Amino acid sequence: MSRIGKRPIVLPDGVKVQIGPAGLEFEGKKGKLRTPLHEGISAKAEGNQLTLSRVDDTKEHKALHGLCRALAQNAVLGVSQGFSKQLEIVGVGYKAKLEKDRLELALGYARPVVFEVPKDIEIVVEKPTLLTIRGIDKQRVGKVADEIKRFRKPDPYKLKGIRYVGERLIKKERKAGVTGA
Repeated sequence: MSRIGKRPIVLPDGVKVQIGPAGLEFEGKKGKLRTPLHEGISAKAEGNQLTLSRVDDTKEHKALHGLCRALAQNAVLGVSQGFSKQLEIVGVGYKAKLEKDRLELALGYARPVVFEVPKDIEIVVEKPTLLTIRGIDKQRVGKVADEIKRFRKPDPYKLKGIRYVGERLIKKERKAGVTGA
């Protein structure tokens, strides 16, 4: 049996779940989220717990059992608490500025990089070099953070660029045959 799939999901106060034939719909203080429920996986709500079960022990159903449970758990956490990721910008002259729904990033290019902020995501510029990305959908928060990070990936030689707060980078040595500078 799937170790993750067999664990019940505890629903915090204020989170409601509706079980449909194609998926689960969660509603909480932060908003609404919908997660898919694959064929062969069924859900049952008892009190403040949600349990998922599968029809048989095939390899495919075992994998989908754990997946559906993990997606449901993320949705419960999202509608009750929300998710956030922090990015730091490292480099001389590198900075961020937020104007309405547009994030302008000065990253050493000829022109600033403009990023349109999606409606379901909130971006806060705490310092010109520190961004916080918040939302209720864990996948969307991670995707937006990755899109922003891709504008200037961390350089392995000087460690300049955009990275997650707490991300450990390994600095490379310069090439052995290079002299001068």
